Amino acid sequence: MHESRLFAIALTMVMGCTVIAPTMAAKPQPHTLTVGENFVDPIGFYDPSPVFSWQLPVDEDIKAQTAYQIVVRSRSSANAGTSPVWDSGKVDSDQSVWVPYEGPALESRQQVSWRVKIWDDQGRESEWSDQATFEMGLLDRDAWAAHWIELDQGERQPDQVQILKAEFGDRTADPPKVSNVTENLRRAIKRGSTPIRVVTRRLGGDPAPGQDKTLWVDYKINGVRKQVELPQNNSFDPFPAITAHPAYYFRREFAASGQIIQARLYASALGIYEFRINGQRVGSDMLSPGYTMYSKRVESLSYDVTDLIDQGNNAIGAVVGEGWYAGNLLLRKRTELMKLTPKLLAQLELTYADGRVERIVTDNQWRATNEGPIRAAGFYHGEDYDESKRLGTWSQPVFDDSDWMPVKTTGINEGPQVVPKPMPPVRVTQQLHPVKLTEPEPGRYVFDFGQNQVGVPTITMPVNKGETVQIRFAEMLQQDGTLYTENYRTARSQATYVAAETGTVTYTPSLSFFGYRYVELSGLAAGDTLTPDSVIANVMHTDFDSKGRFTSSHDKLNQLQSNIRWGQISNFIDIPTDCPQRDERLGWTGDAQVFLPTSFFNYHVYSFWSRWLQSVRDEQTDDGEIPHTVPSTPFGYSSPGWADVIVTAPWQIYVRTGDLRILADNYQAMQRWVAVYQRRSNGFIPDLTGWGDWLQPYTESDRKGDTAQDLIATAYFGRDARIMQWAAMALGKSDDASRYQRMHDDIRAAFTAKYFPNGVAAPGARTQTATLMGVGYDLIELSLRPQVEKLLLAEFEEADRHLRTGFLGTPLLAPVFDELGHPDISYELLFKESYPSWFFSINQGATTMWERWNSYSHAEGFGDASMNSYNHYAYGAIGQFMYERIAGLSPDPEHPGYKHFFVRPLVGGPLTSARAELETGYGTAVSAWELRDGKLEMEVVVPPNTAATVDFPNGRKSQTLAAGTHQFQLDFQSTGT
Repeated sequence: MHESRLFAIALTMVMGCTVIAPTMAAKPQPHTLTVGENFVDPIGFYDPSPVFSWQLPVDEDIKAQTAYQIVVRSRSSANAGTSPVWDSGKVDSDQSVWVPYEGPALESRQQVSWRVKIWDDQGRESEWSDQATFEMGLLDRDAWAAHWIELDQGERQPDQVQILKAEFGDRTADPPKVSNVTENLRRAIKRGSTPIRVVTRRLGGDPAPGQDKTLWVDYKINGVRKQVELPQNNSFDPFPAITAHPAYYFRREFAASGQIIQARLYASALGIYEFRINGQRVGSDMLSPGYTMYSKRVESLSYDVTDLIDQGNNAIGAVVGEGWYAGNLLLRKRTELMKLTPKLLAQLELTYADGRVERIVTDNQWRATNEGPIRAAGFYHGEDYDESKRLGTWSQPVFDDSDWMPVKTTGINEGPQVVPKPMPPVRVTQQLHPVKLTEPEPGRYVFDFGQNQVGVPTITMPVNKGETVQIRFAEMLQQDGTLYTENYRTARSQATYVAAETGTVTYTPSLSFFGYRYVELSGLAAGDTLTPDSVIANVMHTDFDSKGRFTSSHDKLNQLQSNIRWGQISNFIDIPTDCPQRDERLGWTGDAQVFLPTSFFNYHVYSFWSRWLQSVRDEQTDDGEIPHTVPSTPFGYSSPGWADVIVTAPWQIYVRTGDLRILADNYQAMQRWVAVYQRRSNGFIPDLTGWGDWLQPYTESDRKGDTAQDLIATAYFGRDARIMQWAAMALGKSDDASRYQRMHDDIRAAFTAKYFPNGVAAPGARTQTATLMGVGYDLIELSLRPQVEKLLLAEFEEADRHLRTGFLGTPLLAPVFDELGHPDISYELLFKESYPSWFFSINQGATTMWERWNSYSHAEGFGDASMNSYNHYAYGAIGQFMYERIAGLSPDPEHPGYKHFFVRPLVGGPLTSARAELETGYGTAVSAWELRDGKLEMEVVVPPNTAATVDFPNGRKSQTLAAGTHQFQLDFQSTGT
């Protein structure tokens, strides 16, 4: 990229020094030992051939590693001694991350310990590290003795609908203009395509052009005759409303016949579960085992439950909800839902002091009921809880379950593969307290948490016997202070609590989650005694640790960073979702594709993305196509900018981790997707269409924006070809690399000729996004590049110096203008206050990223409720530019994973300081700068075993730094932006 020309900096470096830490008295040792994708001492590990990582000793003299030795020991059972498994010997290598284990494949349940020592750049040998441990989960079906169990409810009979007669049109016309659409409706119901939208394209044509039309239907449901009359643009659904399942409760008692030295519970479900042993909750995870392509694989979790088992009588129980497996997800057909019942799988293994191992497994000795207090629980529906149906001590021994039902069993081999969960589960990670309590209408109490978020509340409230408390959620308020929920669309997203007795109760929904800033309670006779402390928000997300930190001298830029982080955790609920609150919450591949690089700066998300890419590969069709959502729903396949996640994500992860496995695991899937472009191309111009530059502002088209669909497809085809070239080079596939390089060159020639002939934008290419893609993806022939760059500047001026980009174009804005030598425009766009801009939503009170640039404004109110999420991370992709260019902490693709990195701060705009900190696999890297008293002060922290190249602002000679803390002070003169 071109470097900025914003400032003139004196050639004299006043100070350039390395800060030395105090000498350690003890001989140093490696630390921060992790296995796999940064796991620390895990139970239930998934990989029989793991990789190891560590960080170098903290010592002023140790800059780099030249050799290492790893020793791995194991024991096969809890009461066995350890034995050597693998000793690497001294290996001459500077590799300290993703070091492969080369011993015999590890087995289910195996308990492993390992340690490492290193030799530094002066040949000195370190002490051995402290011992790290991990324990394998159940790796395959052969390790399971359990069966899948479910409540045996008999065969569920579907509702029977008979369409007697249906007409569509205008009966008030003279003569009436109507058409008979009986067969249209019958076919739609047979296909399961309900509800049926009352529009001409669904009903076979327009019998009364220009007139208001109505659908009249005479039908029977389960033998009962009904008639409906629906105006145009409504929906006809003859079936009863689909509600959430009640929770399913499972239990079994058992006796422990001796002294137990170890107990492990291995658990999974088709649905989501919570386990209890002797009345105590097992684990702290939520919504487990998570969301996968259930027809191929489901995940299991492992728990250490040694302290929960008593000698003598015990009981184990589980409550299971529909979750993603059996829940009413968007576009899921009714006929499919009728066939799905949640199932449970569990294996409790008790190891006794005398060496015996006893297994308590899910089988026909378990009992089940769905007559417990959770009367309904679903993600869109919410949760309904009736305390009068509480089951008492159901998960403790000596409980009368004679009125419970037997279970139906299914063999482990008849279901999907069961694999250990390869990433952290969802957990409550923090709690928030309300900042305000209001009563906008009598009896409606609204708690404002000051922050849009995802999770469940804990409510302590006074209730009267038989009282039904309604708990509603919202991201926004109406002007009168009541909840605004129209943007939730058909998602009920509520909870209800029915009181069994009069008194004070505490309730927390457990089998659902909600996206909200506001909680409303109603139905409380004694609601006037509520206080702000009556409700606590439990924030939930996949439990990864924080990784990076960005701060600056500008309050709104800091708020933007906060909004990006909250948008990320709100939508990383086991999968990367588009939104966490309405009737969607799906793994949209396009949103993920644009945001992934930013996500790696904020949190440790490697395992999260690696596991989701496994689902992408699972969902890829035999001919290479990728669905719009993963796990897939019936939205279709192969949208440019969406399906490309299978190519862009592995490469971006590799650049940020340095782990070649992510490229190796995905390479064939990447190739197969690029082959789809090849098959669908004529002269390297694919005919694929999709979601376009989604939600571009000021569009003359629809939500898909004004940029030609074939241009977007060609741009991503070219981008993918270039990434495939780089990936092939990294994997040592030189022939592939050459082939993909030629492919990119051919695509570039075709792109330029069709969309920018002679440097002039063709129809469909006269958009900011089109030009940004051409320049940013290197698809403009070199001789025409200056002319196309001028087009981009002209488009910027024509837009009144504002952005005109949607989901796909926006991530390119700031980087491309910076690359073209116009960082002043990058800053101008980022700090713009008026619509459309990042700060516009902040000025309207946003605490997360919004789906639209104008989701809400003080002047005009709420945006289009049919597509308007207030917690949507896609536009948060700007975070990558904030870390990499404003603060200046940028990875080097040629030395990935921050083995070497660049410090390239973009000093300018209204900022007087910026700072980025990032936990890499080698330690914490820092790039910080501050303008003070006419000086530019810089701080650079280089972790041990790495190096960094500093590109000083305004072209001062670059300097490569070894490990250490380095500080610089430069004479400085601003030339403005």
